[in-house]
Amino acid sequence: MTGPGWASACQVAEAIRRHDVSAAEVLEGQLDRIQRRDTRLGSVVTLDADGARRRAAEADQALARGQVWGPLHGVGVTVEDAYATAGMRSTFGGYRPFAGHIPAVDATVVARLKAAGAIIVGKTNGPCLWGQDSVFPPTRNPWNADRTAGGSSTGPAVAVAAGLTPLDIGGDTSGSLQCPAAFCGVFGMRPTEHRVPVTGMLFIHPIRKYRVLTTAGPIARSVADLRLALEVIGGPDGHDPEVPPVPWQPAGPAELTGLRVAYSPSYPPLVAAEIRAGADHLAAELDTLGAVVQDRLPDPAPTGSGQLVEDLLAVLDSGPVPEYLAILDRRDRLIASWDRFFGSHDVFLAPAMPMCAWPADDEPADDSPQNQAFLALELSQASGCPMVVIPAGLDGNGVPFGLQVMGPRWADERLLAIAEAIAPLTGGFQPPPGY
Repeated sequence: MTGPGWASACQVAEAIRRHDVSAAEVLEGQLDRIQRRDTRLGSVVTLDADGARRRAAEADQALARGQVWGPLHGVGVTVEDAYATAGMRSTFGGYRPFAGHIPAVDATVVARLKAAGAIIVGKTNGPCLWGQDSVFPPTRNPWNADRTAGGSSTGPAVAVAAGLTPLDIGGDTSGSLQCPAAFCGVFGMRPTEHRVPVTGMLFIHPIRKYRVLTTAGPIARSVADLRLALEVIGGPDGHDPEVPPVPWQPAGPAELTGLRVAYSPSYPPLVAAEIRAGADHLAAELDTLGAVVQDRLPDPAPTGSGQLVEDLLAVLDSGPVPEYLAILDRRDRLIASWDRFFGSHDVFLAPAMPMCAWPADDEPADDSPQNQAFLALELSQASGCPMVVIPAGLDGNGVPFGLQVMGPRWADERLLAIAEAIAPLTGGFQPPPGY
């Protein structure tokens, strides 16, 4: 273990199984860090210290009997407030009508974490959609409180970056994992759409509204933890009928030599200089290490990806069925173009965000050039392809930025192996100063 708060979920689980440390001891350190650090960050909006202590004691007792519940036995984790959690306040990120909502049943993601032995310590802020009407105050970036932590899965990224939890599960519809992972300097994954059930996720909607776009995904400080989380939470649950029975296929280590990397230094056209330099540097280093780096984009170019996402979101609110089906038809053609593209490339490399973290409480306008540039990077959202955010450096305000690597649909395991091989080239996760 690499120091209080910075060990990965894999490392913590292994240490507990080896009896190097008890689950109760690990939990007390975690609760202490939350108490000391989160007062100014506001990432953990509901804390179940008593329930977590009971679960940790049970985990230690089980281990003493030789019982291992699963790969996360005794590990304290958090989950975004978007997931229904039995017996624990679940407000969907501070939605006022649900301020006191306590579900009776776990979302599938939560139930699977528990079945794998995890201890649900609390809920993190998100989706951060309600502005000043939210039950909770804004969550702050641990790197620079004057800069945004991104959104809308803000709490998970902040809690992981600040060492309050080794692992969190967020959600993504139009960049909600991608943006905060980049701005907080952590790893985030948007898996293949429909790889993970969303049962119990969008619990404020009595009738399921988002049958496309919305995806559950992990945020962590290592690619190994992303892999472990996805292996735990993925697969059919008997309730979300759109999750196919795609078995987990363990992938061995990826070799950079011969890796086919598509990277276009001019895409998208409006990217902050620090971020572009970081992406260019990584592409050049991959080339030096033997990867085949080519300036390539799918045909047609994916410039309209974000607009497709926006159109889908708009029609879900009030559009007629024929319009919805027409947009889905557009999406079908886009997905087919990416499928063809990945026939000759292993990954597509691009910035995760085109801009550096903006001043807190100063969201770019929808029609701003920066926001339009971000729409061009909603590639995973529009295509359904898996994507991993990798920390890649710091901007001039001392706030992280990230890059994204995207791979073909249903090849999440291979993409994780590639991301794990690439991550050391950018330095991986680094703790924020003062933490």
